[in-house]
Amino acid sequence: MAVLHGSWLPKRQRFLLWGEVWRRTSPADYDITEVSGAEAVFAYPFCLQQDELIALLKSPALDLGWATARLSSRWKPYVLPLPAQVTATQVLPQHSQADAADSSLYPWQVEGLLLPPEAALKLLNSLPLGTTDDAAIVGADLRYWSHAARWCLDLLARGKFIPQVSANKAGAIAPWHLLLDSATDQTRLRQFGEQMPLTSQLYPAETLSTAAPNSPLQVPLPAPPKKRLRSFLEALVDARVRTTLQTMPLPASAPLSKDLPLREWLTALSVGKNPQFEATPAGLVRLNEALNTWTAPLQELEDTPNQLRTCFVLTPPPSGKLDWTLHYGLEAADDEQFRLDAATIWAHPVDHFESGGRMVEAPQETLLGGLGRAARLYEPIKQSLHEQSPQSCQLDPVQAYEFIKITAWRLMDNGFSVVLPPNLADPNEANGSRLGLRVQATAPTRSQQRLGLQSLLNFRWELSIGGQSVTKADFDELVAQQTPLVEINGQWVELRPQDIRAVQDFFKNRKEQNKLSIEDVLRISTGDNQLIDKLPVVDFQATGKLKELITTLTTGNQSLDAIEEPAAFEGTLRPYQARGVSWLSFLEQWGLGACLADDMGLGKTVQLIAFLLYLDQEGALKAPVLLVCPTSVLTNWEREVRRFGPTLKTLVYHGDKRPRGANFTRSVKLVNLLITSYTLVHRDLKDLKRVQWQGIVLDEAQNIKNPDAKQSQAVKELDADLRIALTGTPVENRLGELWSIMDFLNPNYLGPKNFFQRRFATPIERYGDTASLKTLRGLVQPFILRRLKTDRSIIQDLPEKQEMTVFCGLSAEQARLYQKTVDEALATIDEAEGVQRRGLILGLLVKLKQICNHPAQFLKQKSLGKPRRSAKLQRLNEMLEEVILEGDRALIFTQFAEWGKLLKRHLEAVTAEETLFLYGSTSKQGREEMVDRFQLDPNGPKVFILSLKAGGVGLNLTRANHVFHFDRWWNPAVENQATDRAFRIGQTRNVQVHKFVCSGTLEERINDMIESKKALAEQVVGAGEQWLTELDTEQLRDLLLLDRKAVIDES
Repeated sequence: MAVLHGSWLPKRQRFLLWGEVWRRTSPADYDITEVSGAEAVFAYPFCLQQDELIALLKSPALDLGWATARLSSRWKPYVLPLPAQVTATQVLPQHSQADAADSSLYPWQVEGLLLPPEAALKLLNSLPLGTTDDAAIVGADLRYWSHAARWCLDLLARGKFIPQVSANKAGAIAPWHLLLDSATDQTRLRQFGEQMPLTSQLYPAETLSTAAPNSPLQVPLPAPPKKRLRSFLEALVDARVRTTLQTMPLPASAPLSKDLPLREWLTALSVGKNPQFEATPAGLVRLNEALNTWTAPLQELEDTPNQLRTCFVLTPPPSGKLDWTLHYGLEAADDEQFRLDAATIWAHPVDHFESGGRMVEAPQETLLGGLGRAARLYEPIKQSLHEQSPQSCQLDPVQAYEFIKITAWRLMDNGFSVVLPPNLADPNEANGSRLGLRVQATAPTRSQQRLGLQSLLNFRWELSIGGQSVTKADFDELVAQQTPLVEINGQWVELRPQDIRAVQDFFKNRKEQNKLSIEDVLRISTGDNQLIDKLPVVDFQATGKLKELITTLTTGNQSLDAIEEPAAFEGTLRPYQARGVSWLSFLEQWGLGACLADDMGLGKTVQLIAFLLYLDQEGALKAPVLLVCPTSVLTNWEREVRRFGPTLKTLVYHGDKRPRGANFTRSVKLVNLLITSYTLVHRDLKDLKRVQWQGIVLDEAQNIKNPDAKQSQAVKELDADLRIALTGTPVENRLGELWSIMDFLNPNYLGPKNFFQRRFATPIERYGDTASLKTLRGLVQPFILRRLKTDRSIIQDLPEKQEMTVFCGLSAEQARLYQKTVDEALATIDEAEGVQRRGLILGLLVKLKQICNHPAQFLKQKSLGKPRRSAKLQRLNEMLEEVILEGDRALIFTQFAEWGKLLKRHLEAVTAEETLFLYGSTSKQGREEMVDRFQLDPNGPKVFILSLKAGGVGLNLTRANHVFHFDRWWNPAVENQATDRAFRIGQTRNVQVHKFVCSGTLEERINDMIESKKALAEQVVGAGEQWLTELDTEQLRDLLLLDRKAVIDES
C-alpha cells in the first residue's frame, strides 16, 4: 500500500506532495556506500512515479483527482534527506525496520507535486484523519501538516489576519499578515512547532555533504520549526483571504489623496497572483504611516522575547460589599507567574527597572498602551482611564458576571491576559461547585427484580452548591438575592439561570422524578451525562454491590478474582481465560450485555463454553441459550462444545430436516444450547421468538455490523436476559459496527443510530475528534473485553506455536458432487487392480479435495460464484478479515496451483488489497521479489498464497504469524515443514496454525486418524497418501462415506 508524504518549502512558498511504496531495490543501482558528495544523490527507489501518484489521488479512498490539475508545471524533483538503512544487499527505508537505530540520513531525489498555498489548504483539509482504513494512506508528516491546515481555518474564521504593505523593486507589495496576538494561539504555535517531524524540518536538502563513503549525511542545523510553520500559515492565510476578496469587488469611490495610493493597495490585496502595485516613494511612506497607526498596537501583542502584556485580575468583593474589582497590571508573555500590579508600575516613573530577575522596559507606556486598546473592548476600563494613574475599575455583580462569561474571552482572544477566581475560570473545574445534586445510590437486592441497564436503584439526593449541602429554604434565599454570583464557604460560584429553573422544576415534580437507573449511574461514572432531570450531579457516591459494579466496569476486569474451572469443563483454562469467564459472569449478574473481543486464537469459544458450564454448575442455567454463528463454523462449534463441555445438551439447528413449529418448541426444551446460523435466525424468526431464551450469543458478531440488514434486525427482535457478542475484530475502530453490536447488547445505550452518527461517528472518523473518542471509549469500554496476543500478561500464557483444526461443513452443492464422485469412482475401483487401482484411488482423492475446497475448482469454472458454495472459503474470508484488521500477516498453503490462482483473484476482490501467490511457474526473480515485499515492505500485501511444493521449503517468511493449510497433504512432516516458513529463527511473535478440514468427509476421518496417533503419525502416513491406495474397497468406502449431518442446507 502506498503512503503519502509532504512538507512546506518556505523558499518556494509551495507544498511538496509525494508518495512512497515499497519496491525491491538493486544494490548495483543504489550503492551509496561507495560514493560521497554530489554523486551520493540517487533517485529514491520507493518514490511513487507520476502515474502512480495520480492513481492514488484519484482513488475512491481519497477522491482528490482535482489536485492533479496543471500536472506538467507542478511535477518537480527535489533532494530530501531521508532516513534509510544500508545493508550489503538492500537499501531499506527506516519504517521497514523494527529497529530504527541502525538508520541514517541519506540524500535522495524524490519527485512530487508542488502545490500552491490555496490548493495545499484544500488538499490538507480533505485528507482523512480519523479511524477509518483510508487514514492509513496518510503518512505521519502529512498528517501533521493536515492538522496545521485545520488550525489555519480556525485562525481565518476568527479573523486573525491584517493587511500590510512593503516596498520591493517593482514598487510595492500588499500581503496579508497572520496575527497571533493571543496567548492561546502563541502556545499552540509553540506546541505545533515542537511536534513537527524531523524530516519536515529538513525539506529540502539544499546543502548536502557526506564526510566519507559509508557515513551518514551531514546536513546543516534546520531553522526553528516554528519559523517554517509560521511561513506555512502566512501563505495559506494570504491565499485564502485573496480568494475570498476576489468575489467582493471594491466599491466605487474617489481617491482620498493624490499621494496616497489607497485604492491601488486595496486592489493589490484582493488580486490572486500578483499582489504588486505602483506607488511613489512619498505615497508609500504615507500609506505605511497610516497602516502602522492602525495595526501597530495589534502587532505589539505578538510573540516576541521578554515581552510584557497587559493583565487584568478580577477579585471578588470583601465581606459585606457587592462590587467586584478588576485590577490592572503587566504579565510576562513567556511566564504567567511573573506579574506586576499597576500600583508598582506607577510607583516607578522610570524607563526601566529590574524585578524578579527580569528587566522591565517602559512599564508605564506599555500599561497605558494596553489599557487604551482594552478600552475599545470594554466600557468600564475606558471610564477608568480618566484617572491620572489608573489601577483598577469597579464592577457591580451583573457586570462582573458579564465580564466572566463574555468580556474575559474577548480580551484573551485579543492578546491580553485575564485572571479569574479559581471556581469561575474553567467551567469544567467549576462543575463540582455549581448548583446541582449530591447523590448516594445503592442497588436493590437480586430477589426484588432481574437487574439490567434500566433497573431502578435506591438513592438519596440533596441539593449542593459550592460543595455544601443546601436545603430548599437555603436555595430560595440564594435565588432571592437575584445575583448570578454567590459566595459559599468563602468561595464564589456561579448560579446559572438554567440550574435555577431545573431545581424549581425538580421540586415541583419530584414525586414523579425520583428515578435513577443503572444506565444513569454508568453515564455519570464515565462523565458522559452528569444530569438527572436536567440537574447536574456534582457529587456521586455508590455503596455496596453498586460500588463494586462501578469500580469493576471503570477500572477493568483485573479487580475480579478468576473463577475456578467448572467441574464439567474438559480442559484447562489459561489465567486470562479464567478472568474472561469471571468477567462474563459478573456482567451476567447485573443483566448487562458483554462483548468478548479477544484477538483471534485467544480462546473466545473456550471461555464461552466454560461460562455456560459455570452457570449450569451454579444452578443458574434455567433456560436454553441461543448461539448464532456464521454457517461456516456450525460444525466447529458443535465439535468444540462436545470436546470441552460434553455435559451441555446441544442441538445444531440447520438443514432441511430441522424441527419446526411445535416440534421445535419441544426440542428446545430438552437442550441447554441451540446453535444456528444468522441466515436461519431471519428465516425462522417466528419459531425462535416462541422460546423464552435465557441468553443470546452472537459469534463473529461483526455479521450484524449493518444494522439495516435483515439478520441484524432479526437477532435484535429476540428476547433474552443475557446477551453476549464474540468478535475478534477491533470494533473500537469501526464505529458503525460498534454501534450495531452495542445496540444488540444494551439496547439504546448509545442512542439512536442517527444521534450516534452525529455525536460520535462523524466527528471521530472524519475529523479525528479526540474528545469525542475519549467520551465514547468511556461509555463502551465497560462492556468490551479485548486482550491482544501482544499483551505481556497474555504472551506468557501462550505457547510459541498454536495449532488449531478448523472444521467446516459442506454446502448442498458440495455434498451432491462429493457423493456422486464417490459412488462413480468406487464402482470403477472395485473392478480395477494393481497400478491402475492405485492410480484411480489417488485420482479420486484429488477430486474429493477439490470438491471440499470449492465446487468451482472441481468443475473447472473460472468464477467462484456466491460465497455459500464453500464453507471452507467462507471461513477463510472471516478469519482473514480479523487477521488484516489486527495488522497481522498470513500464509495460505494449497496443493493446487489452479486453486491458488482462483483464490488470489477472490481474496483481492474481497479484501480490496493485493494478495501474493507463489507457485511452481513463478520465476526466480518474481519469487525473490514476492518474499522481499512480504518480509520488508511495511505496507505490503498481508496475505501470501503458496503452493505446498513451491513454497513449502527454503523460504524465510517470519513476518507471518498466521499459517493456513487450506487443503491437506496428510503428511505431518510436509505440513510442519511448510509451517516452519513462519515458525523459525527470526520469528518474534506467537504463530497460529489453522488446519482446515471438511466435516463428514474423508478429510475429517484422516485428520482424526492422525490426531489419535500423533506420535506415530509420520510413520503411519509418512508417504503422503500412498497408504490409502492399499485399503480394500470396503475400507475405502467407510473412509470416504459422506456424513449427511455435516451438510449445510438452510433452505
